[in-house]
Amino acid sequence: MRGRSRSQSLSETSSCSSTTTSDLSHKLSSAARISDDVESDTETSEAASAKVNGKLNQRTETASTGTTASSSEDSDPVESDFSEADAEEIEEEDAAETEEEAEEEDAEEVEYTLDHFQMIKTIGTGTFGRVCLCRDKTDNSFCAMKILAMCDVIRLKQVEHVKNEKNILAEIHHPFVVNLKWYTKDNTSLYMLFEYVCGGELFTYLRNAGRFNNSTANFYACEIVLALEYLHSLSIVYRDLKPENLLLDRDGHLKITDFGFAKKLKDRTWTLCGTPEYLAPEILQSKGHNKAVDWWALGVLIYEMLIGYPPFYDDNPLGIYEKILSGKVEWPRSMDAIAKDLVKKLLVLDRTKRIGNMKNGSDDVKRHRWFKHLDWTDVYNRKLKPPIVPQVRFEGDTSNFDEYPEADAKKTRLPSSAERKLFDDF
Repeated sequence: MRGRSRSQSLSETSSCSSTTTSDLSHKLSSAARISDDVESDTETSEAASAKVNGKLNQRTETASTGTTASSSEDSDPVESDFSEADAEEIEEEDAAETEEEAEEEDAEEVEYTLDHFQMIKTIGTGTFGRVCLCRDKTDNSFCAMKILAMCDVIRLKQVEHVKNEKNILAEIHHPFVVNLKWYTKDNTSLYMLFEYVCGGELFTYLRNAGRFNNSTANFYACEIVLALEYLHSLSIVYRDLKPENLLLDRDGHLKITDFGFAKKLKDRTWTLCGTPEYLAPEILQSKGHNKAVDWWALGVLIYEMLIGYPPFYDDNPLGIYEKILSGKVEWPRSMDAIAKDLVKKLLVLDRTKRIGNMKNGSDDVKRHRWFKHLDWTDVYNRKLKPPIVPQVRFEGDTSNFDEYPEADAKKTRLPSSAERKLFDDF
């Protein structure tokens, strides 16, 4: 979540409703505005980069994962003096203990309230909520609290997206995804508590650098590949990959955040949502889309990291969409040839021929020459040396985030009982 906006995510200006309308002009009426000062295709890459940097100083929103693993060992196949009755008794005792532990955990959850947290300052804002740095009074640790006003969520028709976000985040655990620690609600707002990822947005570092060198872009791309592979293995499509939604932790590793557009898929979905520059063509064409849209977005992201601006941009959303549907990309001479080959394979208009979405899935991406030097186990275990280590002076340091006036954190009106009922299952 944030106060600036690239082209705003579609949810910020529309209901982001499922639609089969094929008229692109109609879709534009619900799309986001795009900032000025964007260079045309006829200009040189250097001039375009200078102008687009002005545009990229504006973009969209954030919120601020850990990994869990379980292991088991098989018992040795030795003879036992236990009878079947003894075994059943032990199993019953174990089951009773497990049930008691679960009840104790549930009891602890009920006792964990908003009063346990001291709100310190706002570190991000969006259309219907904000993210605050907070301190857990029980152990003095720092967390990030995402606070969403019910009335604004309802007004922008984001109820299902918000509930999807909570449900998906509660299910997933991965080293390169933000960790949802707890969630609750009161009479006016919804609350999601995350680990505090103190390094700031990748967007900020990219904006300051202008563009990344090949090895830096490769580092961030490989961590994203593993995150997408994990999400897709759970039938989750992310749908909002962009530098603003990538945070750096204290060590410099990535965390994907903001799962407001994420969705569990059985087959395809027709929802029009995302950030204009990163939308896959099948989303615009209302043909129904699946996890292939995330691989398209990865291609856009790699291009933007290496060149300094996205491959499809224009003064207005219609121009962006026309360029996406044409599939034509300008390739600056400075771009690494092997990286260019991967991006070309990710930005294939036909999703059935797009790398990452074919028979071998993410393995095709991982086996590409641009990643040939990697040990993917080392990538997962965060053993690669990050190219950028954020400056963090102390626990709870917010210097890597923008400043926001606390006056913006105004109270919203009290929702009606019918409106609150929409969030009964949150």
